[in-house]
Amino acid sequence: GVFFFSVGASIDLGAIFAEPLVYIGAAAALVVVKACVILGVGRLFRIARRPVLETALLLGPGGEFAFVVAGVSLAAGIVDARMGQIAVTAASLSMAAIPLLDRLARWGTAKLTPPDQAAPEEPPPQEDTPRVLVVGYGRVGRLVGDMLKEHQIPYLSVDGDAKIVSEARKAGRPVYFGDASHIEYLRLCDIAHAPAVVVTMDNPKAVDAVVGAIRAERPEVVIVARARDERHARHLYEIGVSEAVPETIEASLQLSEATLIGLGIPIGRVLASVHQHRDDFRAQFQRIERSERVGAARNRYLERLRAGKKT
Repeated sequence: GVFFFSVGASIDLGAIFAEPLVYIGAAAALVVVKACVILGVGRLFRIARRPVLETALLLGPGGEFAFVVAGVSLAAGIVDARMGQIAVTAASLSMAAIPLLDRLARWGTAKLTPPDQAAPEEPPPQEDTPRVLVVGYGRVGRLVGDMLKEHQIPYLSVDGDAKIVSEARKAGRPVYFGDASHIEYLRLCDIAHAPAVVVTMDNPKAVDAVVGAIRAERPEVVIVARARDERHARHLYEIGVSEAVPETIEASLQLSEATLIGLGIPIGRVLASVHQHRDDFRAQFQRIERSERVGAARNRYLERLRAGKKT
């Protein structure tokens, strides 16, 4: 902090106002030259255009090392005082422009470059055997799929990340690219005959959208959803999931299980205790959710009574 404060104090604002084209032009040239070099290197290594463009604009400005180089150059007599002042000021102005360059990078990647990998939604092949639908094939989705395969339960998985889908398909997994929040795509996945749906995504809003779409199409199907925390679990029960699994509670239970087994407690007693606590948490969430609905209904009834008295 002191370093940047001292650098800022050394900038001659009067010189900038006296020769704005010189200083602003030097800052712009610094950004343009560095950005062009980064773009060239990125394309040389065949990095996709979108990340290369964004990286070039964000790394184009100068850094704190420029101040060190300018100071050493001045002390060694390599550059004169005017050139040193221009270099320090140009680096400072370019760094001050980073928020603007960030906006420009976002706009550029969205408007100026087409997507490098535009994968259309891919409907799974139709089969006569009902399959469990696993929405999301990240770390959790892969484990769920492996468990279903181990117990010889047919399943298919849907993910919105083309890279994840490509890697999973190379490994021979039944994973397809698509958006499970769209009812039309769910129908292509044969949601009408799915015995259960497992929603494993870690984005609460995305989980809510998928659960809502599935419940609209299949009110009776079993839905097991991953929850971020206890509050999200209560919300998922409210919108109709059959089972919500909060990450925080499951991690705590697993830690407790490993600790107790490590201390020599018989594994049967440990597993029974873990299952009991899991059931208690589930009942608590469902009870809170029901009480909140009852409370909301009571409040609406009281408001109607008060409105009737006023009229």
